[in-house]
Amino acid sequence: MFTVSPLSIVIPALNEADTLPLVLDQLRKQEAIDLEIIVVDGGSDDGTVEVADCPGISLVKTVPGRGLQLNVGASRASSPHLLFLHADSILTSPNQLAEAVKALEKAQGQYGHHRVAGHFGLEFQRNQRGSNLAYRYYEEKSALNRMECTNGDQGFLMSRTFFQELGGFDESLWFLEDQRLAENIRRAGRWVTLPGRLITSARRFEREGLGRRMILSALIMNFHHIGLMEFFHRCGDIYRNQDRTGVLQLAPIFQLIKDLNKEAGKTVALQRWLATGRYVRSHAWQIFFFLDVAFQSLFKTKTTGSLKFYDRIVKPVLDLPPFDYLTAGLTWLWFVCSGELFRRSESR
Repeated sequence: MFTVSPLSIVIPALNEADTLPLVLDQLRKQEAIDLEIIVVDGGSDDGTVEVADCPGISLVKTVPGRGLQLNVGASRASSPHLLFLHADSILTSPNQLAEAVKALEKAQGQYGHHRVAGHFGLEFQRNQRGSNLAYRYYEEKSALNRMECTNGDQGFLMSRTFFQELGGFDESLWFLEDQRLAENIRRAGRWVTLPGRLITSARRFEREGLGRRMILSALIMNFHHIGLMEFFHRCGDIYRNQDRTGVLQLAPIFQLIKDLNKEAGKTVALQRWLATGRYVRSHAWQIFFFLDVAFQSLFKTKTTGSLKFYDRIVKPVLDLPPFDYLTAGLTWLWFVCSGELFRRSESR
């Protein structure tokens, strides 16, 4: 007799024949919970379908598009709770999902409503050495519940009712479906960090370059936040190709941003830079959080002093309007210098 509610797991897949077998095997071995496993394939040609087409797994086929795949999978689910999980995720204990559902239902009881979603903290599985502090920073950041700290790699757990009320995943772009739903959840309800961690592959970071990927991710989140949708429509081919081309090429991205601002005119460009400055200012807390992580790594002790100092002392000062102009100017200067460096290095 299971002591927690049944759980439907939705896994979107596209050419994941190498990673999918492990997570499916782990799910079959989960204890103390009744699982419904749904794999939604978006047109794989590498054997993913053959891996998922087996007893105990519901295989659904769609056209490519992770938001669409996730929504289709959710529509086939029958359990009261949904967990959206990536194909390269690795669980870290045999009772992890039972404990996660218990934590979600406990949080629902504490808050007095069902508008609660949970996510796991991350650990990166790496094949390359180096950048230890940077990876540690992103692992620690993944356990937070601040704005834009929650993404699909962490697993999204919520009631099916809440998911339906939210309207599901956005399907208008080929990515960002997780970030958009995460912020919808933040506005409509509460996020909680679930017990246990998920291990996820660092393959994209290692293939593209950790620093370059983080720069592009920051640009993407900024333009999404300020509503510059033309960037996504125009950079589609550039962005999609990076998964197969090795080191991420950023010079074309920087050139596209320059072109968009030139086409818009000086007034609109200035407005965009000011909005960007406001966005950058709102994320200044990450500098202080990084200091906490660095202190933790150096002294082997848990500390949140720098982040608390930011929240109590620094943030009220930075919230003053003049700092929008200062951060806008500094960001513009960084953009000009970085763009020239990438143009020179990538033209060799």
